[in-house]
Amino acid sequence: MSEEKEYNPELLNLVDDEGNEHEFEILDVLDLDDKQYFALIPVFDKPEEVLEDDAELVILKAVEDGEESYLEVIEDDDEFNKVAAIFTDRLSETFEIEE
Repeated sequence: MSEEKEYNPELLNLVDDEGNEHEFEILDVLDLDDKQYFALIPVFDKPEEVLEDDAELVILKAVEDGEESYLEVIEDDDEFNKVAAIFTDRLSETFEIEE
């Protein structure tokens, strides 16, 4: 008798600068140089949206401002490239990733 693993993705809702809410699945979290980074992919409501989308990997950095914490885009190219390379290496074992 084989046991099936139940897949329960860890989901995260983010609000953009225009107030629109977007849902993402957390694929991986990385702690590096006292900072935390998240590798995310968008979640779609309809199966046809998945087929139409490239499912680009979204990489964001966790930032704390007082008691508030939020995720933001990595502005520094060197920092982004370093983190993206680590995520790509880690996730390439599970997912087909195009650079």
